Amino acid sequence: MRRPTCPACLVAFAASLSVAACGGAARARLGDIATYEAAVQKNALPVNPADVRFMTMMIPHHAQALLFAGWAESHGASPSIQAFCERVVVGQGDEIRTMRTWLADHDQPVPPGTPESADTRTGKVDHMISMMPGILSAERLEEIDAARGPDYDRLFLKYMIPHHQGALTMVDDLFASYGGAQDSYVYKIASDIFADQTTEIARMQKMLDALNADGGAH
Repeated sequence: MRRPTCPACLVAFAASLSVAACGGAARARLGDIATYEAAVQKNALPVNPADVRFMTMMIPHHAQALLFAGWAESHGASPSIQAFCERVVVGQGDEIRTMRTWLADHDQPVPPGTPESADTRTGKVDHMISMMPGILSAERLEEIDAARGPDYDRLFLKYMIPHHQGALTMVDDLFASYGGAQDSYVYKIASDIFADQTTEIARMQKMLDALNADGGAH
């Protein structure tokens, strides 16, 4: 770029450089201020114990759903059950990842969230997890794992319905807790879980009724 040579032009040119430099510095300062304010806001807002409890417990609850939904293909489930199980695995898997991120961002212990971590047959599942509403006992998991074809379909639906109902109970408990779900993110994920699983319960009940009516044929 050709530089101006007249004195007036030189003054204007220098002024423009000064404004640009100041603008860049101002933007940098604004970025620093925004980062600082976000950190202050995070530290100023204490984490509600009900929110932490909900997120911490919902992770292994979801993980167990992933465990026995993940058996659909290997256990000869019908195409409709396989499609349903795939949606459960994808949807609840995504929710596990986001809940783990929320806990980590708030400096809280983070459960693993793997299907194996919620397998009550191993004897390594925390007692508090095994007592959560809807969690399947070792005996029920063994019953599902031993089933094939239409028997798997029926048992999957029979036990996933109360498993989902247990998740709804956990959401109800969160909203009934003092200060629970005031965090916008916790509110959103709890509301999404309630809406999605209520819809899925109704769908599973129709599928189970149809299986019982036709004797379990594919």
